[in-house]
Amino acid sequence: MTSALGFTCSCCGQFHAELPTHYAAAAPYYWDPSFADADGSLLSADQCVIKAEHYFVKGLVEIPVIGSDDVFSWAVWTSLSRDNFARSADLRDAPGREAEGPYFGWLATELSPYSPSTVNLKTHVHTRPVGQRPFIELEPTDHPLAVEQRNGITLDRVRDIAEAVLHPTGESA
Repeated sequence: MTSALGFTCSCCGQFHAELPTHYAAAAPYYWDPSFADADGSLLSADQCVIKAEHYFVKGLVEIPVIGSDDVFSWAVWTSLSRDNFARSADLRDAPGREAEGPYFGWLATELSPYSPSTVNLKTHVHTRPVGQRPFIELEPTDHPLAVEQRNGITLDRVRDIAEAVLHPTGESA
């Protein structure tokens, strides 16, 4: 989607020159900054380990934008078992890694525009070619995020999400 599509925000009344179609979570929901110095913990742009007990990878929940060839995406964290995390790490730079079957995980990102919570939605993590983030497929439930992933969203919904992210509690400027 073109970032040239601006919009007038209904929360603050200002014109925003770009309509974002991608948002990213910096860390899993369960991450605490105090873990940064803890043994067995790490947080990188693509992987997270908490106290050598909980393992996460970052991937994309992609949502088609209805009436266009565009895709809206959330870069989110999902848990993996220790074995699947190790396997995905082993394949990190392996050509053909996209042939690997999907890994089961639990969504570990809270996406504020959705209710109920998005934390702990069931996912399948699909490995893609080297250099691409995994595709996160949500279990086909009636959760609004899962419904949007299946059915797509309108450009108006993209604007609604932008407003919710810019003004998390509906506050105006």
